[in-house]
Amino acid sequence: MEATVSWNGPSGMSFKAETGSGHTVQMDGAIEGGGHNSAPRPMEMVLLGTGGCTAYDVVLILKRSREDVTGCEVSLKAERAEVDPKVFTKIHFHFTVSGKNLKPATVERAVNLSHDKYCSASIMLAKTAEITHSFEIVEA
Repeated sequence: MEATVSWNGPSGMSFKAETGSGHTVQMDGAIEGGGHNSAPRPMEMVLLGTGGCTAYDVVLILKRSREDVTGCEVSLKAERAEVDPKVFTKIHFHFTVSGKNLKPATVERAVNLSHDKYCSASIMLAKTAEITHSFEIVEA
């Protein structure tokens, strides 16, 4: 896996990130840090990536379990350390999974497997953060 991050120049604290798979994303800092608040902060991108990683796992596990999943949303709430390095100290993942006749035990298993075995992002963040999760099922 490769990526390149380039500073957009002396007028602020924004950066262009290019992934090895050919996609680009902008990042920016807060106004009080010299940024223009024009894009997500780098640590927000870490949180977003972790949400995407675990949601991907949950959907894939449910599909492989032959569940009729039609939607999956994960809301993340994180706390960071007060002093540098301001690592994540707590992250709560709340999954809203929709589908037809989804079995709660299968959804719970998918969430647990993602967090315990498959989602490399959340497993990595668990080295500094207390990770918790919950879920709800919405009948489609």
